[in-house]
Amino acid sequence: METLINSMFPSFFSNSMFPTFYAIFSAIYVIGYFIIFRNWSPKFRPEASSCLISLFHGSPAVILAISSLFSEPNWGFAAPNSSSANVVLEFSVAYFTMDLIHYLIFTPRDYLFIAHHLATLFVFLTCRCVALHGAFALLILLIFAEVTSLCQNIWTLAGLRKEDSKLARKVYLILSPPFYALYTVMRCLAGPIFFVKMSSFYLKGKARDVIPIWISASWILVVGVAILVSWLWIWNNWMELVRERKGRKEKKEG
Repeated sequence: METLINSMFPSFFSNSMFPTFYAIFSAIYVIGYFIIFRNWSPKFRPEASSCLISLFHGSPAVILAISSLFSEPNWGFAAPNSSSANVVLEFSVAYFTMDLIHYLIFTPRDYLFIAHHLATLFVFLTCRCVALHGAFALLILLIFAEVTSLCQNIWTLAGLRKEDSKLARKVYLILSPPFYALYTVMRCLAGPIFFVKMSSFYLKGKARDVIPIWISASWILVVGVAILVSWLWIWNNWMELVRERKGRKEKKEG
């Protein structure tokens, strides 16, 4: 994967923080797989290790993105990328590259997540290396997407062990409602509202002088599809939660 990125974006690979960030995420994954989760079932160790690197990406990415946005007074959809914004993009590219490798090795038929990671990498890399503008929009979307990361990864880890651990099942059941609520607000309300504003700006050609139209159009397509998938995912989880609670209630009454 490094070779692929290096061949497509040589300056990005050699003149950025990507190699350092990638090495860190790789080390975290290896530590998770061989040390932290060594006693877990081989079935769950890869996914648990993926959650671990996601934990080290999500909340730090939100903090870095917010810090970058507050440090630049002249942000806008067509604004040039600042050096701090580029660092956030490089940080996220490193994470998604490592996690993509995880999926290609352990779950190569998980086409949805593989496609999601490839599309996300395309958006971040075109912003960082080709357009050199537009990071403002991507950082805002990154915040909406990753602010749920801590809760989501703890929820996922608990879900992996809920069948063989009473504590894990309790954590999973307790976290489900607040996690779903936060996810719904961020991914299904705030994110789409911002997406409409971003799409309107780019589709009106207001950034065509600095961002090629094919790039901004591709960003709109990728983000739009991601939002639709998020809606379907959280809807299914809400319905499953309702069915589970209804089933437990009927079992108690019976």
